[in-house]
Amino acid sequence: MRQPILYAEEMWRRQRFWAVILVVLGIVVSGYLYIYSPVRRPSGLVLAGLLLYYRRRHYIQARDDRLRISNLLSAVEIDYDEVRAVQVKPLEQHFQEAHRRRYRHPMAKPYMDKPALFIRLRRDHPDTAAHVRKLGQRLAYDDTIALPVPDPDAAAWEITSRLPARTGQNLGGKRRRKRK
Repeated sequence: MRQPILYAEEMWRRQRFWAVILVVLGIVVSGYLYIYSPVRRPSGLVLAGLLLYYRRRHYIQARDDRLRISNLLSAVEIDYDEVRAVQVKPLEQHFQEAHRRRYRHPMAKPYMDKPALFIRLRRDHPDTAAHVRKLGQRLAYDDTIALPVPDPDAAAWEITSRLPARTGQNLGGKRRRKRK
């Protein structure tokens, strides 16, 4: 299962107009410079290529052995033992606290009321802080990672089905012993 993170899709939607303008402008200027100068500047093609690469690199993938969250320049691989819970909630809940509102960026605005994938990691695991730091404050906060994906229910089901069976969980059904 591989799903794109929708922040990159929104960036592509917002910037593709400028990429097309720069490609057309680059072709015109390159034609002009080809006639009068040997210098060629394909700036529009470079921008379009970078935006496509950015869009392709932002994804979440549930593998057999671990969960992979990829950004533009890095990727975080999280063992399923580190995952405490997986939920689907509106993305707005990730930015509810007053100090969290400053991390709300324009790419998140169209997805605020839509369901997103929330992955809660174990706080006591030594790698949790490194994963949160590597993903950044916009995607992760404390021990929670919030990702807008096209189908968060399918992603949550896929990740939950790969989580190891937890021993020692409260299974309910029994009461405590009475005090004497």
